[in-house]
Amino acid sequence: MKIDEIQIRVRYGETDQMGVVYHGNYALYLEMGRIEWLRKLGVSYKKMEADGIMLPVVSLHVNYKKPAGYDDLINVKTQLKNKPTAKIEFEYEITNENGEVLTTASTTLVFVDMKTNRPTRAPEYILDAIG
Repeated sequence: MKIDEIQIRVRYGETDQMGVVYHGNYALYLEMGRIEWLRKLGVSYKKMEADGIMLPVVSLHVNYKKPAGYDDLINVKTQLKNKPTAKIEFEYEITNENGEVLTTASTTLVFVDMKTNRPTRAPEYILDAIG
């Protein structure tokens, strides 16, 4: 399945008193990876919402293996797990500059019709973009 990778420089405000990335910030890193993954396919979250589809996270699983710290350059690799249906699943791997795995994660999001607030099928333009 399609894979994308982005780099993020850890900011001071993302760390805790121990100087490591606060665990809750990993969800933001995963979101950044997911949004860029979609953007590189030509899909905009903003346009999708304007078209009446929202994509809430319904499941988030994170395995913390090694810490990242202030000013570290981390790589977030995002991979589609399966062809989307009413849900879309991603797997992630976050590594440091040395290629060491810091975190692995997975998310499940559901396509929701904003008028009915009910799950709906993935939009055709997303399926077409994935190929």
